[in-house]
Amino acid sequence: MQVRYGSRAAAVAVCAALAVAAAGCGRGPSAASGPQAEAGPAPAAYAGVTELPESLASDGTTIMVGDPRAKTVVHLYEDPRCPVVAEFESTGAKAIRAQTVGRQVRTEYTLASFKDARLGGDGSKRAVNALRAALEAQRFTEYHAVLVESQAEVEASGGYTTERLLELAARVPGLRSETFDAAVTAMKYGDFVTASQTAYQHTGDDPLGPGTPAVTINAKMVPEKIYGNLFEEDLAADLLTTIRKDPVTWQLHRS
Repeated sequence: MQVRYGSRAAAVAVCAALAVAAAGCGRGPSAASGPQAEAGPAPAAYAGVTELPESLASDGTTIMVGDPRAKTVVHLYEDPRCPVVAEFESTGAKAIRAQTVGRQVRTEYTLASFKDARLGGDGSKRAVNALRAALEAQRFTEYHAVLVESQAEVEASGGYTTERLLELAARVPGLRSETFDAAVTAMKYGDFVTASQTAYQHTGDDPLGPGTPAVTINAKMVPEKIYGNLFEEDLAADLLTTIRKDPVTWQLHRS
């Protein structure tokens, strides 16, 4: 579980520093001529999460959600059994989803399952397998939301069993089918679960992985001193907007 650092003041200070750098000496990018300026009108936002494109990246482990042309990429590392992930998904992740629906951001996921070793059982593995099956049915985003919203209730009543995962899937219109149910019951995507956990462990400097939730924006890990930003919807939105306006300064910014 990732430890949160920093404060609202630190988060605001970093956003302000990025904004000043973008406008410094009058040479920063303008709305009309910046590095992200596009020819023609911006594409219309998706009507909602049910319209978001979902696919598996060529690496075989990254789940991609949103407009593949979006220039800002937020990559989330999450274990379904981590309570801090559930907290994050109910706060700052709302801003990420809103900007994904708005086509300003593409969201990517690497799903970990290390909590099973710490808590016992195989609930994380089963949940990751079920999420992969939901991706096959193009219902990943909706099912992911149901799982994180139900996490506390599920953990208190036996965890992510096959029966519970199928019951939760029934809350997503169009997800339950013979194919989905069989994939969940038989752990069809067990190889994906293992590969995804390995990919998580290979992220960052810690051989056990970066903790969850961990977040990179345009392949740069969010610095510790503004990590708490991710748990406040308005600050998360401000940070994403600032980075979209000046992605170069974000890459140069040091924690």
